[in-house]
Amino acid sequence: MSTPKHLLIIAGPTAVGKTSLSIQLARHFNTEIISADSRQMYKEISIGTAKPGIEEQQGIKHHFIDCISIQQPYSVGDYEKEVLKKLDELFKKHQLVIMCGGSGLFIDAVCKGFDEGLVTDVEVKNNIEEQYKEKGLSWLQEEIKKHDPVYFDKADINNPRRLMRALEIITITGLPYSSFRKNKTAERNFSVIKILVNEERERLYDKINRRVDKMMESCFLQEAESVYAYKNLNALNTVGYKELFDYLDKKTSLDKAIELVKQHTRNYAKRQLTWFRKDESYETFLPTDAEKIIAYVDLILQHS
Repeated sequence: MSTPKHLLIIAGPTAVGKTSLSIQLARHFNTEIISADSRQMYKEISIGTAKPGIEEQQGIKHHFIDCISIQQPYSVGDYEKEVLKKLDELFKKHQLVIMCGGSGLFIDAVCKGFDEGLVTDVEVKNNIEEQYKEKGLSWLQEEIKKHDPVYFDKADINNPRRLMRALEIITITGLPYSSFRKNKTAERNFSVIKILVNEERERLYDKINRRVDKMMESCFLQEAESVYAYKNLNALNTVGYKELFDYLDKKTSLDKAIELVKQHTRNYAKRQLTWFRKDESYETFLPTDAEKIIAYVDLILQHS
C-alpha cells in the first residue's frame, strides 16, 4: 500500500511570519516549499513582494518564486495546473510538501479547484469597473465575446454587472466563465493539512508598518521606478507599487504614498484573514508555534 501524501498549507496575512515558520517546518520534515504568493513569482519585483532571498531560504528548495516575467500573462488557472504537476514530482520524494503564502484563491485552486462564488479580487474588479466607465458597454461586450463566446451567446449582454463579474472571473482564473460549475470540488490524490498563522491585530499591524519602512530603506522606490514603464500590467496592479506609481506620477507626496502603502497593506491583511476564516478546516497557530504545529502535523501523519 502506498504512503498517503499530504500538502501542508501555511497560510495567513502578509508580514505575520509565514516564511520563516515554513522554513523551520521544511527543515524538520525534510521537504520543499511551494510559494502561494501571487506576486513573488515575478522576476522583476522582489522588495515590494517581500520575496525571500537565497540567504533567507536557508538552503530549503522553494518553487514558484522568480519563475516568470511581469510581461507574461499568468492566471491562477495556470498556477493550479503547474503546481499540481510539480506536486506529482515532489510526492515521489516526499510524504509531505509545504505550501506557504497568503493568496487564498491560489491555495484553494490547488486544494479543491475553483468555486465561482469564491473567485474574487478587489483590484481586478476595480480595474474592470474603471475601464467600463471609460470605454462603455460595447467594450465590455467585446471582451466577453473575445474571451468566452459560449457565455456571450447565452448571456444578457445588456447587463453590465453580470458581464463585469464574468470578465473578473475570466481575468483571475484564465478560464472561460462558462466552464464553471458551482460547488464542484475537484478530486486530488493527496490530503491537505491547513494551518492559519495569525496573531494579535496591533502586533500584526506594527509588523506591517515596520516591514514597509524596511522596504523603503531597501530601495523599494528604485524598484518601482525600474518597472514604472509597465505600470499598467496586471502583475503590478497591486498594493505598494500602485501607491509609489502615484508618487512618480506626481499625484501625491512620497510621505503620503508610504502612509498609503501601510494603510492599504493593513487593509489587505484584513481581507486575507476574512478569506481564510471562512474555511473551518484551518487550525490557527501563532507564528512562534513551530513545535506545536510539528506535534499537530505528526499526529495527523501517524493516523493516516
